Amino acid sequence: MNLHEFQGKQILSSYGVRVQRGHVANTAEEAVTVAKQLTEETGTGWHVIKAQIHAGGRGKGGGVKLAKNLDQVKEIAGQIIGMDLITPQTPPEGKKVNKVLIAEDVYYPGDGEISEFYMSVLLNRATGRNMIMYSTEGGMDIEEVAEHTPHLIFTEEIDPSVGLQGFQARKIAFNLGLSGGAFKEMVKFVDSLYNAYIGCDASMFEINPVLKTSDDKIIAVDAKVTLDDNALYRHADYAEMRDESEERPIEVEAKAAGLNYVDLDGTVGCMVNGAGLAMATMDLIKYAGFEPANFLDVGGTADAKRVEIAFRIILKDPNVKAILINIFGGIVRCDRVAQGIVDAYKNMGDEIKVPIIVRLQGTNADLAKQIIDESGMPILSAIEFQEASDRVKEALS
Repeated sequence: MNLHEFQGKQILSSYGVRVQRGHVANTAEEAVTVAKQLTEETGTGWHVIKAQIHAGGRGKGGGVKLAKNLDQVKEIAGQIIGMDLITPQTPPEGKKVNKVLIAEDVYYPGDGEISEFYMSVLLNRATGRNMIMYSTEGGMDIEEVAEHTPHLIFTEEIDPSVGLQGFQARKIAFNLGLSGGAFKEMVKFVDSLYNAYIGCDASMFEINPVLKTSDDKIIAVDAKVTLDDNALYRHADYAEMRDESEERPIEVEAKAAGLNYVDLDGTVGCMVNGAGLAMATMDLIKYAGFEPANFLDVGGTADAKRVEIAFRIILKDPNVKAILINIFGGIVRCDRVAQGIVDAYKNMGDEIKVPIIVRLQGTNADLAKQIIDESGMPILSAIEFQEASDRVKEALS
């Protein structure tokens, strides 16, 4: 589950991470009100207006601007709220901005130099350990840094049996070229950031930039946070942060129906049970020379109602030219799944205008094939993987 910047900063702050402070506004008038409040709280004279959408690169698209007075706060907030913000991480049509974060100016002058760093915490799947990735090149796309100056990217892996150690936090601060008060601040920042990552069951924290201010404070100026959906049952307060307006409507509908659905760009719709089988099915479609249109896991049950809902969700994608149903009958018998598919097909009538290929394997697979073949429905059945692949080719040729 992705969070907005202001939500990620709320979590970070609760774990002792120093963040760029701010308040959210939904209108230009409200932006002026919270800007005044922020000035009273922090003393800031200038305000940063930040579009709140689930995408990076907002500044490049005109979604992050500096206001030097309250008139500019109102003007800029009015321009950003309601705009379709296009960044390298949004769909081509962009994402509509419904709210902005009015944040304090932390780039104030002082005795020391201001520096920007990059830092993220995530799982290194190759080693099964959490990893802190960091760089002196903050404020830039980390992909650009990795491509052109990979020697400026450092990583620190954490042993899960002991957690982040003090010497590792000090090593990070040293590699970032810090000393004195900034060094101590960064050690504290890293420790608190990792505690936040573990404590909220996140799958990724990305802070870009981490700022060293002119008076040696270390501040999270941005916060891109992704939480592990599977752990939300432990965090009811975080679950309430979900902003469904930032998600694809079709994926929201699937989630409400208890289906695991991810929209893709291909032409062959997938209906499976089990994530592993779903991945194998997408490989099967690519092996046949086509691209999957979605990832859809119906879970352990596949009765007529559930199958019908899955059909309707898949068919909302106009690019779908065929649907491949690939079910392993372990917990649920294949003959019951087959009957559910037939019943769903009958209920939908002429709404299904694309070929349906069904592969059922497991308990009563032969009986399931018989039910499909004798249904009178234009459904192509298969038992083996290769047979299903051939059926897809046959249907789309």
